[in-house]
Amino acid sequence: MKKVMLLAAGLFFALSTFAQQTDKQQPVKKIEVNGSAEMEITPDEIYFNISLREYLKGKNKVDISTLEKQLQKAVSDAGIPKADFTIENVYGNNFEILRKKKDPLEFMARKQYRLKLSKLDKINEILAAVDAEGIENARIASYSSSKMEAYRKEVKIKALQAAKEKAEYMLSAIGNKTDGVIEIQEMNTDNYSDVRPVMANYMAKSADSAEAASDIDFKTIKIRAEVRAVFAIK
Repeated sequence: MKKVMLLAAGLFFALSTFAQQTDKQQPVKKIEVNGSAEMEITPDEIYFNISLREYLKGKNKVDISTLEKQLQKAVSDAGIPKADFTIENVYGNNFEILRKKKDPLEFMARKQYRLKLSKLDKINEILAAVDAEGIENARIASYSSSKMEAYRKEVKIKALQAAKEKAEYMLSAIGNKTDGVIEIQEMNTDNYSDVRPVMANYMAKSADSAEAASDIDFKTIKIRAEVRAVFAIK
């Protein structure tokens, strides 16, 4: 009797195990879609480079310290914080001549400065306050946004929502619905197009050349995200 009961129990266990394995082998009904989103934002962190160079005015040299004082005053008068005005680089021409202690008038020092700005409305007056002959060039080096991380998160959420919406309307066309998400994969995220503004180098050669700074085609930043999502089907 015990042998019969053990045999029956063993048979039941085997059938139960087989049924579970059969269930596991059944394919899960699912739909896989891509979702994308993008937004354009206006930069509020603009890094502007200004290069000054010494030059000869008649037989006298206008030195870099004079030009630097002009620029410092112009920046201060424009209300830009001191911390947002820094020296980017120091270099010079004819270094070998200076090293050999020849005529110092043949050596023209140059300095590059960087301004951190929230917008470009003060650039014209800053450049106009500096001796035009001493400005070698001025340009936008790069720009970004102080809220970039928040914008990146927002565009990722929108991309995922777009994927879910796509899955739902595709399934609704055949009378089905989604039944929860199975997998989410970031395909192209934390990516933004840092398109540089179209602005020619500011070659200051005359009193009127400060107006060149107004010829700015400033472009917005485009942030894009893309995800792959797999949803179960009811």
